[in-house]
Amino acid sequence: MNLGNLFRNFHLERVRLSLKAIQLEVSFQEADKDAAWDLYVEMLTRIVTQPLPLEAGDEQAALESVFSLVPATREILRHHGRASIQFSKVAVPVLNQIVRPFTAKWHKESLAGALVHEAKRTQFREELESLQVELRNYNRMLAEIAGVEDLTDLEGPVGEY
Repeated sequence: MNLGNLFRNFHLERVRLSLKAIQLEVSFQEADKDAAWDLYVEMLTRIVTQPLPLEAGDEQAALESVFSLVPATREILRHHGRASIQFSKVAVPVLNQIVRPFTAKWHKESLAGALVHEAKRTQFREELESLQVELRNYNRMLAEIAGVEDLTDLEGPVGEY
């Protein structure tokens, strides 16, 4: 499978790759699968894939949880090393093009005190929901790469039992 199709199959069209990268054939080895598993678990247990009901949670804590994907991904890449280069072709663009713009914007807003204002908290939650859609799709991709059953939707949306 080529890298472009992999991103399209999981509805991650916002990730932009060079023409050369889009056409790259990817074949995931054990180190790639292990790295995908590690990040899958990180994401599965964070707000990036879990609902944040209006009556619960804290926007600052949610922002910090989203940001924590940056050092977690870096550590996973370092830990699995060069043997996980195929995984890095997936993880780095998602980190740089989906996660980083969100955290950069909201880190600056947070430092300016924006999250104490109801309107900004509402805007943050709306943008977080959009981010969560993409990151759930990414998590599904990670499960596929890792070769495991996907549990992203195991609990279902809040209020759905």
